[in-house]
Amino acid sequence: MTRPPLVLTVAGSDSGGGAGIQADLKTMLALGTHGMSVLTAVTAQNSLGVQGVWELPVEAVRAQYRSVVDDIGVQAVKTGMLASPELVEAVAELLAGTDAPAVVDPVGVSKHGDSLLAEAALDSVRTKLLPVATVATPNLDEVAQLTGVQVRGEGDLRRAAAALLEFGPRWALIKGGHLTGEAVDLLTDGSEELWLRAPRHDNRHTHGTGCTLASAIAAGLAKGLDVPEAVTAAKDYVTGAIAAGFALGAGIGPVDHAWRLREA
Repeated sequence: MTRPPLVLTVAGSDSGGGAGIQADLKTMLALGTHGMSVLTAVTAQNSLGVQGVWELPVEAVRAQYRSVVDDIGVQAVKTGMLASPELVEAVAELLAGTDAPAVVDPVGVSKHGDSLLAEAALDSVRTKLLPVATVATPNLDEVAQLTGVQVRGEGDLRRAAAALLEFGPRWALIKGGHLTGEAVDLLTDGSEELWLRAPRHDNRHTHGTGCTLASAIAAGLAKGLDVPEAVTAAKDYVTGAIAAGFALGAGIGPVDHAWRLREA
């Protein structure tokens, strides 16, 4: 049997199954890769929001990472919720010593507005984590947190990307999903630019979009795609997942990670 490409997610758990580690692993499976996980935090979370967060000790995160990478290996890594300065710095150190592309989703707040990153951790993200990222994928709230650039229209995306690139990631993907009109994102390394556009679907059930997109990019990189190819394929996948998002509980439901399997 041919072994599928290996992708590792370093992120928190979403007990409701729509985002976090659960969304990452579903995405990796749907895109034909073998997903592995390093759990950084446990959340009590559902369609209405985050009711509690419990971080894992740094030594537990480090042990999980070494256990997977040293024995199985990895062809791409995706990071999500890291919560504290200590976790950010530990994961950045691990990524720096791993010969695989890293997709950094600098998770700051949940879909419901719940904080998932301590204010004290922002500087560690800027100075430790972003410099080891192959691709950084902030949404508009997160890029404002990290750079101070407020994106109010498509014309601000280039300025936000330039500010993010100053912290050292090879590529910046600024996600414009919170803007009005079509869903437009900008991918750039400072010289090459790729504008990604998709129709905006009238569907409120979009929980997990950021995790899903970053995991899809990591899956593409693990398959050997270059960054623009991986991001383009990931944008197409997450657009379909948003269109197929479904109601769950009394609040915001998740995107449908299995939409392509249902269409097959």
